[in-house]
Amino acid sequence: QMQLEESGGRSVQVGDSLRLSCAASVRPFSRSVFGWFRQAPGKEREFVALMRWRAGSNLYADSVKGRFTISRDNPKNMLYLQMERLKSEDTAVYYCAHGTEYTTNPHDFGSWGEGTQVTVSS
Repeated sequence: QMQLEESGGRSVQVGDSLRLSCAASVRPFSRSVFGWFRQAPGKEREFVALMRWRAGSNLYADSVKGRFTISRDNPKNMLYLQMERLKSEDTAVYYCAHGTEYTTNPHDFGSWGEGTQVTVSS
């Protein structure tokens, strides 16, 4: 089973940029789908961004569209989330997830990292 490890979360100011990384323990396969999700205190885990490993096909939540970019580094088995113009409402624990369905439903992802905290303050 694939193991995932996120990194890069920290405290930043409103308007700052930040890049999160997710390392996969094994090489993703052709059907791999990766997602970024986040969970703020007292809220449900929500979809942020989605990518097919082999063919891109990126998808974003409306709340982050135009500010966040999901990308990958195939040789390194790495997934990234570049976040620009951060807002206070982006504060959450961010999770990387792996599955085989192109879906925004977190319940359809079988492998999860432990998360990395992003705090955006004004």
